Amino acid sequence: MWTRERFSDRRAAGLHLAAELGAFAEREDVVVLALPRGGVPVGWEVARALGAPLDVLVVRKLGLPGHEELAMGAIASGGVRVLNPDVVNMMHVPSAAIDEVAAHELEELHRREQLYRGDRPLPEVRDRTVILVDDGVATGSTMLAAIRSLRTLGPRQIVVAVPVASVEAAHTIRSEADMLVVLSVPEAFDSVGRWYADFRQTSDVEVRMLLATARDQAAITAVGPQASRNER
Repeated sequence: MWTRERFSDRRAAGLHLAAELGAFAEREDVVVLALPRGGVPVGWEVARALGAPLDVLVVRKLGLPGHEELAMGAIASGGVRVLNPDVVNMMHVPSAAIDEVAAHELEELHRREQLYRGDRPLPEVRDRTVILVDDGVATGSTMLAAIRSLRTLGPRQIVVAVPVASVEAAHTIRSEADMLVVLSVPEAFDSVGRWYADFRQTSDVEVRMLLATARDQAAITAVGPQASRNER
């Protein structure tokens, strides 16, 4: 369990997180799906340590109009929409405003899926263990949308793995995921970035680079055993 005050950066957080996921190492039924963009550097270290394939599950936060940093919900592939009733009710957000934000974010979701994955489909997850990774969870709306979208694809087990989460989000995720692995659940939680020394925004270029590297490494690993068999 992590005991220091902050992680140095996302990659370092991923290394610490991977150390808590050793039971999933070198298993053919495990796939790591990271939530872009910030979850990808974390997920890359997790996937590399576990010897598991890495891909992305694109989810979009629904920011409160005028205060976009505050999540009133999230959307994910498959028409999944999760709303945060506390925010929606407290701020008296009309349905039309929610629909407008959701329509805009759906366009961005499709754009990013094309940017990160191109024509490649999401990896096969039916009857597999999926480790969902992000750099942290504040309200939990985005991760809930990811879990519910993934459920429609029939995985055997959904494991949510994050370096840090608020108390409320951790409680909510535990009720929906099959397992939650989290390194730090601080009582005083104001933002995910507060728990990183370096929380610079992850770029699309970095996401694509890490995904390409992960695919290359997976290809090399797959060729290795085949080459050994051919030499016999």
